[in-house]
Amino acid sequence: MKVSGFTFVRNAIKFDYPVVESISSILPLCDEVIVAVGKSEDGTRELVESIGSPKIRIIDTEWDEALREGGRVLADETNKAFDSTDPDSTWCIYIQADEIIHENSHQSILAAMKQYEDSLEVEGLVLTYNHFYGSYDFIGDSRQWYRREIRIIRNDKTIRSYRDAQGFRKNGKPLKVAVIKANVFHYGWVKPPEYQKAKLNYFHTLWHDERWMQKNKSSIEGFDYSRIDSLARFEGTHPSVMKKRIELKNWHFEFDPTRKRFTFMARLLYTIEKISGFRIGEYKNYIILKGYKVN
Repeated sequence: MKVSGFTFVRNAIKFDYPVVESISSILPLCDEVIVAVGKSEDGTRELVESIGSPKIRIIDTEWDEALREGGRVLADETNKAFDSTDPDSTWCIYIQADEIIHENSHQSILAAMKQYEDSLEVEGLVLTYNHFYGSYDFIGDSRQWYRREIRIIRNDKTIRSYRDAQGFRKNGKPLKVAVIKANVFHYGWVKPPEYQKAKLNYFHTLWHDERWMQKNKSSIEGFDYSRIDSLARFEGTHPSVMKKRIELKNWHFEFDPTRKRFTFMARLLYTIEKISGFRIGEYKNYIILKGYKVN
């Protein structure tokens, strides 16, 4: 069984993406990792090269700025990387530049890929998310954070990245998937406030036209992490590849996890989920095959 990894990135240094850690986290699982490096204003390509793995193959890309509506350019870049993977691979592992797969999940992932290798009805594998926010000590635990997403897909080039590259579709339809016991650590909301603000202002340009940008672009210097509805303290361990980055953290963020900013209905739904583990009205970007769901 051959496995390819794929990702895309642009301006990783400018916006403080942990792309080195991200790519490094999937290297032990893959025979190759394709990295679509968009034309950048910093040393992103050299940064990816510095990982020094013979498994990594860089493809240089130009982002199509005309695809800004709904973040479609992100899906376009994802597809470029996926289309460059080895056709002999059975599975392809997708990772975004602010996501890390914990090494504790490697054996589960390898076992699941092997288990479903010949089960062609399984088009993808869904992983569980930890969304860190503000610092490496807190995770988002409200309904605004998606709980699971597809990060491993069968090497079928009719599968396409969907909308803003969060999920995938095949012939316009959600993939049929198995949910496996493996974790993705999402660090997209953990960085110095000035970097977070710059990143968000930039990302607005991938969704909106110039008129919207001029009307809504904030002039605030830093990002206010305190404006969040609910967080929980993280009690686990971070991936080993994040050790150095976490040690270099140079900003302060504190939050009282008992403080909740909910409407009455949001608080009710939150309470039901915490008690039962069931999220009422949860949007799923996939179809879980019967008998393939984890609790």
